Amino acid sequence: MSLCRNGPNVGASIALALLLLLTALFASPALAQAEVEREAAAAVGAVTPDTWRQVRSGEVGPNFRDTRADSTYNLINASGESWRQLRNRWVSPFGLIAVGGMAGVILLFYLIIGRKDLSEPRTGRKLLRWPLVVRSIHWTVASLFIVLALTGLNLLYGKFVFRSLFGDAFWASMISGSKLLHNYLGPLFGILLVVLLVRVLKHNWLDRTDLAWFKQGGGLVGKGHPDAGFANGGEKLWFWLLATAGLLVVASGLVMDFPNYGQSRDTMQWANIIHAVGALGLTAVALGHIYIGTIGSEGSLEGMTTGYVDETWAKEHHNLWYEEVKDQAVPEDQLTGDKTVPGDSSETASRPG
Repeated sequence: MSLCRNGPNVGASIALALLLLLTALFASPALAQAEVEREAAAAVGAVTPDTWRQVRSGEVGPNFRDTRADSTYNLINASGESWRQLRNRWVSPFGLIAVGGMAGVILLFYLIIGRKDLSEPRTGRKLLRWPLVVRSIHWTVASLFIVLALTGLNLLYGKFVFRSLFGDAFWASMISGSKLLHNYLGPLFGILLVVLLVRVLKHNWLDRTDLAWFKQGGGLVGKGHPDAGFANGGEKLWFWLLATAGLLVVASGLVMDFPNYGQSRDTMQWANIIHAVGALGLTAVALGHIYIGTIGSEGSLEGMTTGYVDETWAKEHHNLWYEEVKDQAVPEDQLTGDKTVPGDSSETASRPG
């Protein structure tokens, strides 16, 4: 009888004990964190806005320095924030305007003007324009350029598109693969680009005919097609862009690819900006080069795929070169019938044409 009377009191006591136990369990981490914060406050002291300003300017002692070996940078690096602002507020919008704007202009040009067809029928006689060795290097460099351009655009803009579409897991794999390809293929692209530039340098020295070519907009202004040798003014301009801005992009990429040669953090930041601006600009111009060399102009792609161009194409686009090599034209059926193509060698490429 007494057990029944005392039952509620026993249950209440057990419930109270459990409540106290749970309170102790949850309170322990909070008390431990509070203890850590008290120790940190005692060891470091109050961190005021003035303290952070001192850290930013580098006026405080070594306790506020970066822990990297031989580093002279502050814990808070002002140049890093400047780089971030420059990249996000200027470089990224510049890239969208340059690449997207060029793509839009090319699309409008194609829809309004259309492909530039040959004004006269083809003769069926072919002239060697590019030997096999040059074509092989060109297509290798072009393929690497496209891969580097796509992976670079992904590194800069991909997170705004693919991350939201496919989620973090897919995005992480995608960005990791892009970075790996970009870092390893970049040096190979640089080496082959130099080889290609040296190989075709002799055709790309500027002369007086190029001024007339630019005045006529490559044939878009006025009547008739402007005079041109082996390379016209537009092709020479693309060559020198690659020889200047292109090599600068390669050099800045190597600075970031191999950070173990004493580069400072500021050097790496400037290399990143130079690399991004140059690469985005070249990508925009490359869209025009690709358009003109493929669907924009009849017969242009044949020269870099088969090595040969029709006489009509040569006369219309490179008349001065045609006059130099017209006696070397061969019938098309002769080329398709023989596996050994006459003249398709480095020897022929060394001629003026």
